[in-house]
Amino acid sequence: MSLQQIIDRRLSGKNKSIGNRERFLRRHKDQIREAVKRAVDGRGIRDMERGEDVHIPKKDLNEPVFGHGDGGVREVVRPGNTEYVKGDRVAKPKGGQGGGAGGGQASDSGEGDDDFVFQLSKEEFMQVFFDDLALPNLARTTLADTPEWKSHRAGYSSDGTPTNLHVVRSMRGALGRRIALGMDKRRELHELEAREQELLKEDRPETPRLLLETRSRMQHLRERLKAIPFLDPIDLRFRSRVRIPVPTTRAVMFCLMDVSGSMDESRKDLAKRFFILLYLFLTRHYDKIDVVFIRHHTQAQEVDEQNFFHATETGGTVVSSALVLMEQIIRERYSPTEWNIYGAQASDGDNWHHDSGRCRELLSAKILPLCRYFAYVQVAEPEQNLWEEYVKLADDVPHFAMRKAVEASQIYPVFRELFKKEGAPA
Repeated sequence: MSLQQIIDRRLSGKNKSIGNRERFLRRHKDQIREAVKRAVDGRGIRDMERGEDVHIPKKDLNEPVFGHGDGGVREVVRPGNTEYVKGDRVAKPKGGQGGGAGGGQASDSGEGDDDFVFQLSKEEFMQVFFDDLALPNLARTTLADTPEWKSHRAGYSSDGTPTNLHVVRSMRGALGRRIALGMDKRRELHELEAREQELLKEDRPETPRLLLETRSRMQHLRERLKAIPFLDPIDLRFRSRVRIPVPTTRAVMFCLMDVSGSMDESRKDLAKRFFILLYLFLTRHYDKIDVVFIRHHTQAQEVDEQNFFHATETGGTVVSSALVLMEQIIRERYSPTEWNIYGAQASDGDNWHHDSGRCRELLSAKILPLCRYFAYVQVAEPEQNLWEEYVKLADDVPHFAMRKAVEASQIYPVFRELFKKEGAPA
């Protein structure tokens, strides 16, 4: 009879109920996805990357069961019965009188049927959030000059720290050493023991002398065998680890936003929502991400996140100044051979009419050849001159996309439309 062993090497957690949880998430994917969408609309930007409580109506959790049909004679024990005896007929409960069918008067006691609530972890939330999205042209640029270092096992060494001592390997080496050092002595000892038995059977004058010499040699060999150490420092083996370079991928995300007088706080909030979605999405694909904030009115300036979203300006708009500064920063700090470059621009579309044509030329000739992807989101409905110029690029450049979003609820659908997988519904 042969014994068959099955080893489960699936990459699942140590929690024994992980399989049940995964089946539950697959079964109620639609309800969970709707809960995630509602959570996105109601959250602040800083609270985006965390878990969520998902409510599922109790009626959606019902599963088919087998039950006994009506009819026949059955005996049922009702605990706590003080009114009926065998043979009595029990009246059917009337609807609306506390039977749970609804339509009755409100009561100040009892419990209702609540929705089923469970906690969606941060990882599960982000997985549902970006379930059917993908980066266009996801060919990563590998970093060669400053790789990350990771520790990998590299066999065993004869020196190391006590914490890295491999006991089994050390004992195996000690056993082999003892066998090798004592092999000749044990062979000779076995031969002398056989010689001793032969001498005990002989009766010659020189037998006592030969027997004494044999036993003396045997005693010497036994002492030599006992002198072989059980564990010698040369036997010790330590786990060895080496640091090897691991190629990493990194990306830089350029956030360009108009902060002129026409961009009020509500429009800045729409841009902020789009930028944070793109950042969270990129963190799922790249090991290291830099974010460059460029704000512009008539002049462009690189600022920190606080000034980018909250500082106010007045005056006109010259969008090309931001594109010129973006190209300059790329040339100075972010080589396209080492960085994956992504651009995200948000504006209300208002621009100095003589500048919009130059913006299209800058994008076409200098910015887009350096970028993996460039997305433009207009946070206003009217199609102004900047939108009209960008439309000329959208049809010819596959890694350039543009959409409109005038309400907070439209940001997430617009983002999904920009980054949806091939063949997946938006």
